[in-house]
Amino acid sequence: QVQLVESGGGLVQFGGSLRLSCVASGTIFRINSMGWYRQAPGKEREGVASISLSDGDTVYSDSVRGRFTISSSNAKNTVYLQMNDLKPEDTAVYYCASSWGLVATLWQLEYKSWGQGTQVTVSS
Repeated sequence: QVQLVESGGGLVQFGGSLRLSCVASGTIFRINSMGWYRQAPGKEREGVASISLSDGDTVYSDSVRGRFTISSSNAKNTVYLQMNDLKPEDTAVYYCASSWGLVATLWQLEYKSWGQGTQVTVSS
């Protein structure tokens, strides 16, 4: 079992920045890639960014590419999402997820463990 705990969410103004963190515990040796997803009220959950812990390869959605950066700790049990130039449309609950797959991907079915989420609200 893998447990994921997100932190770092909050209220920020348009154009501001936030850094989300996700700490994994449990059988972390099976984790090969991690991702960040978000879900806004009334909308489906969407993939934001993913990182392969084996080669560092990253994938981003078109809506955040160039503004968000995903990274992981050397211990590979923590993944971060640096969010810059935030916009009101970035307002959502952000979830961390882990996968046994080696390739960074935004395909949700690859992810077997999910955190509880952290709220990000961007005011205009």
